[in-house]
Amino acid sequence: MIEDIMELFKYKEMLKNLVRKDLRTRYKGSFLGFLWTFINPLLMLLVYSIVFPYLLRIQEKNYAMFLFVALIPWMFFSTSLQNGVNSIVWNNGLIKKIYFPRLILPIATATSGLMNCIYSMIVVIISLMIMDVSIKWYVIFLPLLLFIQYLLVLGFCIIFSCINVYFRDLEHILGIVLQAWYFLTPVLYRVDVLPKNLQFALKLNPMSALIISYRDVLYDGKFPNVMSLVYVFIFSIFLLIFSILIFNKLKIRFAEEI
Repeated sequence: MIEDIMELFKYKEMLKNLVRKDLRTRYKGSFLGFLWTFINPLLMLLVYSIVFPYLLRIQEKNYAMFLFVALIPWMFFSTSLQNGVNSIVWNNGLIKKIYFPRLILPIATATSGLMNCIYSMIVVIISLMIMDVSIKWYVIFLPLLLFIQYLLVLGFCIIFSCINVYFRDLEHILGIVLQAWYFLTPVLYRVDVLPKNLQFALKLNPMSALIISYRDVLYDGKFPNVMSLVYVFIFSIFLLIFSILIFNKLKIRFAEEI
C-alpha cells in the first residue's frame, strides 16, 4: 500500500495532466467550453425553481435550493462512478503502450469529478445568497464533506474500474443501480418524512449521511451529525483499502483483457 502511494507520487505530473485533460475535454467542441461547468448548475436551478414549487406544489420552503445543495454532490458521486467504471477500458491504448501505475486512471476520474463539484459549489453558494438563504459559519465544514466524499468516490471508482475489465456488463448494471440508489438517498426529500425503521436503514447508506450533512451546513445552517460523518469516513477508508488490494490483484492481466 505504501509502495503504491510512493509510486503515485512519482507520477503526480501525469495525474495532473489527466485531470486537466478530462476537465478540458468534458465540453470539447462546444462554443462556451469550460463555462458549461457553471452554466449547467445554473440551468438546473432555473428548472427546479419553476417545476417543483409551481407544478408539483412541493411544500418545502425554497425547495429549489433545498434540492440544489443535495443534487450537486449526488452528481459528483454518480457521474464519477459512471466514468470511473470505464477509466481502465477507455485508456486501453495508453495501458498497452507505456508503463505507469494503473491506479492513476480511476484516481484521475475521481479527482476530475471533485474539481467539477468544487466549481459547481461556487454557483451553489452564490445562488443561496441570491435566494436569501442565510449562509452561516457552518459552511466551514464544506471542505471536510468534499474530502470525505472524495474518499468514498475514489474507493468505488477503483474497485469498479478493475472489475469492469473482466466483467463488462458492470457498467450497464451500475447505471441501473445508481438510479435506485438515487431514490434511496434523501436528495428529493427529508429523511424524517419516512417511518422510523426506514430512516435507520436509509442512514446506513453512506451517501445519505453525506447528503444530509451538505444540507445541514449549506441550507439549514446547522452543525452536521458528527457520528454520521465518522461512519462515512471509516466506511470510505475501509472501502479504499479493500479496493486497492483488489485492484493490485487484477491489474496484472489488464493489457491482455482489454
